Amino acid sequence: MNVLNKKGFLMVSAEYILRKEHPKVFQYPTLINKTIVGLTRLLLHEKSINRFMENHQEKNGLEFIDAALEHLNVSYKTVHKQIENIPTMGKVIIVANHPLGALDALCLIQMVCSVRQDKKVKIIANRMLGEITQLKEFMIGVDNFNDRVSKHALQQIDKALQAEEAVIFFPSGEVSRAGLFGVKEGLWKGGFIKFAKRNSAPILPIYIKGKNSPLFYALSWVYKPLGALLLSHEIFAARNRVFDFTIGQMVSEKALSDFNLTEKRHAKLFRKHLLRIAHGKKGIYPTECSIAHPVSRQELRLELRKGELLGLTSDNKQIYLIEHENAPNIINEIGRLREYSFRKVGEGSGNARDIDAYDRYYHHLVLWDDEALEIAGAYRIGECEWILSWLGKDGLYMSDLCMMNEQFDPVLEDAIELGRSFVQPKYWGSRALDYLWQGIGAYLSHNPHIKYMLGPVSISGSFPKHAQEVLVYFYTLYFGSDHTMVRAKSPYRLSEYVQNDFKTLFSGDNYTEDFRILKDYLKALDVSVPTLYKQYSELCEEGGVQFMDFGIDTDFNNCIDGYILVDIRKIKEAKRQRYINNAA
Repeated sequence: MNVLNKKGFLMVSAEYILRKEHPKVFQYPTLINKTIVGLTRLLLHEKSINRFMENHQEKNGLEFIDAALEHLNVSYKTVHKQIENIPTMGKVIIVANHPLGALDALCLIQMVCSVRQDKKVKIIANRMLGEITQLKEFMIGVDNFNDRVSKHALQQIDKALQAEEAVIFFPSGEVSRAGLFGVKEGLWKGGFIKFAKRNSAPILPIYIKGKNSPLFYALSWVYKPLGALLLSHEIFAARNRVFDFTIGQMVSEKALSDFNLTEKRHAKLFRKHLLRIAHGKKGIYPTECSIAHPVSRQELRLELRKGELLGLTSDNKQIYLIEHENAPNIINEIGRLREYSFRKVGEGSGNARDIDAYDRYYHHLVLWDDEALEIAGAYRIGECEWILSWLGKDGLYMSDLCMMNEQFDPVLEDAIELGRSFVQPKYWGSRALDYLWQGIGAYLSHNPHIKYMLGPVSISGSFPKHAQEVLVYFYTLYFGSDHTMVRAKSPYRLSEYVQNDFKTLFSGDNYTEDFRILKDYLKALDVSVPTLYKQYSELCEEGGVQFMDFGIDTDFNNCIDGYILVDIRKIKEAKRQRYINNAA
């Protein structure tokens, strides 16, 4: 499509396209082929495009797209609330109908980039659009005309999703054309389903309301390749138009798996799903809210200053204790990051933010990265004595999950409840969790009357069943409670058969050796011991940690909670020195 002119700029050449795509034209007499080339130049708007390309030669990527849409005075609109359905970060596959041509791609890229924090967006585009140098950072080129996708393109798609980017598909592979029953899109191909499953990526449907000119549909009907040449003309025919976008809610990869259909059948069903939401009807697939958009980082910084600074880390991160009353924006951001982090491990509430009524009166321990202006992680702390005096046991989050009898009251009066902890994914592999524990230690050093820590510690609902069972068995074996003061409302129980099976695996009298066996068992299932299970169980001397019961949290993607009780007086001396005695 592109050739170099005398100044070295890449330009559009009608003759080059015809020689490459339709060489037989040049077998006709000179007068005829020159006439065809001349008409093609007019249809392609060759002069207008090349003038624009030369005037904007220094622009690339999003800047080039902005200039092109401004030049054409083309824009799009959507319901304001729907823009929040586009996730601001994390992998996502976006699928859309393809009524217009290049404008579909340009408008979608501009809209998605306006939301995405990192601007990392890729689009599966035909080779002609992919040859525009200024757009290469967004393009993964495929040969739609011959229905071929190169191995390199397939690898690029996987690589983009693994890098947490947004990838846009037009599943029909070509622009809508006229048929016997009006303008209609071609059959959707199921490639996007394959990539969603392989990369555990959610799918976001977007419907574009628009049509090309009657001339395009008429000539496409007569000779399909001629329609392809006319697509350039359609870009200019769309001057001063505004296109309506309908943005649906995300469909999780798990929702696809629940249907147990072929990729071809899924693609057909997903097209119906898109058309239904375009007409304001309920879609076919179950959906989940996209993660809420982030709060202004400057607002977060201002609200943090109203909190209590508990300490500074060796790499200049700050640990704050904050309350909802003084920091509502921080609570919203914590809820957003909780949901994002929990979904990454197969949990999450399914809401835009993971926030509940308890967040309004619990304390929040926040690890703040002032260099990046980011909340790296957080813990929720409930002062049980104060909550009991004000609201009774019903005021505790644990009361939603467990039944606690009166014998447990003396423990509660000297306890704090911990929970809803997270480290956001970009800080995984760092010391963020350890820093949060330093914050807990600082809190305990300021409140020496606290004797116990308690709360739910989860095993992801996405773990294989055998992995869930072995974790429950192992932690019951070594840290099981010797009392029945706390019992799960939705208990998780192991069958006698499963227990007998694990009895042959673990000796029960050598923690170090049995823990090695546990890790090997989980490794074979492609999972590992949840970080907090290891952290809590190795915190205390013998008898200092108890898993009082295990239950299923139906409101949290059916994860399994272990209800833990830690006796602070039995924390190992080295841990006490590290987290409590050295607290700032």
